[in-house]
Amino acid sequence: MSAPETVPAVGRGRRELTYAVLLCLAGAGLAFWAVTRTWSVELTARGSLPPSRHARTGADLLPWVSALAVVGLAGAGAVLATRGRVRRLVGVLLTGLGLAVAAGGGYGLTEGGVSRQWPALVLAGGLLAATGGVLTALRGAGWPAMGARYERAHRPAGPPGDADRPAVERGTRDAWEALDRGEDPTVS
Repeated sequence: MSAPETVPAVGRGRRELTYAVLLCLAGAGLAFWAVTRTWSVELTARGSLPPSRHARTGADLLPWVSALAVVGLAGAGAVLATRGRVRRLVGVLLTGLGLAVAAGGGYGLTEGGVSRQWPALVLAGGLLAATGGVLTALRGAGWPAMGARYERAHRPAGPPGDADRPAVERGTRDAWEALDRGEDPTVS
């Protein structure tokens, strides 16, 4: 029997990065969706009239949970956009954020008169996001980062003149050429 082939470090890092981002997106998305569902319905007696119904969502009961879920969605993008120690710090923040969302779901489960399915999904979503955060905090420093083509190129300082003005001030052709090079033609 031959020894199993080892997966190259770059391939493993990309796969782990993908898993972490998907865990964060799925967890935060699930929590946000579940917190916007109707958790309870209050009936108010109105004498001989039919009772009035007042539906309350999880966001009505725990408004901070939906805000944290949106931050978790943004944090998944931050995992992609950062590298090294900053990515690990984002992972720690996502872990705390996911645990806070899970705590909101757990609190919703303890409330009386509340449907149990939606807080349970918020709890599960928070735990998924926290898992993605833990994975990022532990392994994220070695994952591949976005390429240099996403970074703004440094232009050497030269004598002031026509080249220092924004491309849109130099003419239409220069503006289009700047766009072709991936530069912002409105910035000098």
